[in-house]
Amino acid sequence: MKILQLTNKIPYPPKDGGAIATLNLSKGLADLGHEVTILTMNTHKHYFDINKIPKSITDQISFHDVILNTEIKIKDGVYNLLFSKMPYNAERFISERYRIKLIELLKSKKFDIVQLEGLYLTPYIKDIRKHSNSLISFRAHNIEHEIWERIALQKKSILKRRYCKLISKRIKRLKKRIINEYDVLIPITQRDADKFNELGNKKPLHVVPFGIDSVKFIPKPETTTFPSLFHIGTLDWIPNQEGVLWFLKNVWPEILKLHPNLTFNIAGRNAPKWMETQFKNYENVNYLGEIDDAIKFINENAIMIVPLFSGSGMRVKIIEGMALGKAIITTPIGIEGIPATNNVNVIIQNNTIDFIEKIDNLIKNKQLFDDISKNAIKFVKENFDNRKISKDLAYFYYKQL
Repeated sequence: MKILQLTNKIPYPPKDGGAIATLNLSKGLADLGHEVTILTMNTHKHYFDINKIPKSITDQISFHDVILNTEIKIKDGVYNLLFSKMPYNAERFISERYRIKLIELLKSKKFDIVQLEGLYLTPYIKDIRKHSNSLISFRAHNIEHEIWERIALQKKSILKRRYCKLISKRIKRLKKRIINEYDVLIPITQRDADKFNELGNKKPLHVVPFGIDSVKFIPKPETTTFPSLFHIGTLDWIPNQEGVLWFLKNVWPEILKLHPNLTFNIAGRNAPKWMETQFKNYENVNYLGEIDDAIKFINENAIMIVPLFSGSGMRVKIIEGMALGKAIITTPIGIEGIPATNNVNVIIQNNTIDFIEKIDNLIKNKQLFDDISKNAIKFVKENFDNRKISKDLAYFYYKQL
């Protein structure tokens, strides 16, 4: 098959959940012999020269980009708030230059599938219909309006809470507007599939979770420092910011009283300056910023902390951590969409006291850590093999075509 993927962010380097999920699936389909083309918005925030993407990837996947400035501007945001019904998040990605490039590609080659990576690509469906007979696939990475609903609940400011709720309502309205305009739906979790069906989806769907390359993710327990705590994630994402700061404020001081020599290592790109300043207020916290080798960092640490209270979709870093045999302590929202079992291959808690108790138990009981580690590795191998996930999707596409 000839597959065209549309993305609103370049999926290279694969250092955040969206980029990793997109590129892994692209590579999985290409490995199966399908011809994969990516048309990406190369934004100022995530800019990467496509000519510098490794040849091992470009030999498999053809990249085309449109350089855009999608940065948030107060003036544009205020105008959008007052005079538009479209969520500002989506409006920033509506580009005439991208539309023209898309039409050029559709006219130059006959694609069997056009796969939209996320809600913010759906405004281009009408152009695809006009210039192509391709099957249009909408890949839903998460439930965007749910993220903003949950963020609103965490806001103390009434104005910020209202604004987040407004964004949530507009995103939900956009989602309802595009429901069934695509030909097939490929949500990333079964929970997300159920949510789309509740909104009115009638199109065929196939759940496509994030996939792991087992050749790349090799656990190395001999390099692990036990005990140690760590967090890894993109730090310009509001749910990650809220979760890490909650942990530092409520849990970390109490853990240090029990284990004064313990360290908490934090890795992640794009942390704002105010957040870096916050990190310095806590003892035994090592903020490493963006790291070159995430797999090496995860392997070197033991207990992974993922305290999410907002967000949606699937947390890629949890799957990666489990694949590398980490004992992960997260929240019910953190583990959403991942059919893991509490106290077997992951630990799920939702409040300060339970977080403290479970971390203390893991530190004192190395056998518990080892058991969860072993079960986590087995769980990922059985449920998140990238080749199998890609093969199942290709079969689904063949049936639809």
